[in-house]
Amino acid sequence: MQPCILKHAPQSEYYFREGCFITELSNGDHDPAASLARARVEPGRTTAWHALRDTLERYVILEGTGLVEIGDLPPQDVAPGDVVVIPAGCRQRITCTGAFDLIFLAVCTPRFDPKNYIALEE
Repeated sequence: MQPCILKHAPQSEYYFREGCFITELSNGDHDPAASLARARVEPGRTTAWHALRDTLERYVILEGTGLVEIGDLPPQDVAPGDVVVIPAGCRQRITCTGAFDLIFLAVCTPRFDPKNYIALEE
């Protein structure tokens, strides 16, 4: 691996089918061990139930408030500074419960690959 600096490109934000907006901050061959994305969920929205095959994911809550559901745990409120650890293959979804966008970092190991996304609802 070579050192590099990846410049933030907010205009690259896109809507992902699970129901949130994603800005890839680092997801490439330069670092196959991990990826980092900024996720944004609009007020009142809930992402679709999904899981990631062979991928451990962490949510680092930066702004807003939410309700996260993972595996068989009871729903939990989350706020800035909270970290949600989601094992590979574990079902998950998150709701923005506040008046403003819920913004969090999604850190995946190994790096996120769309082929590992498993939709659990239509």
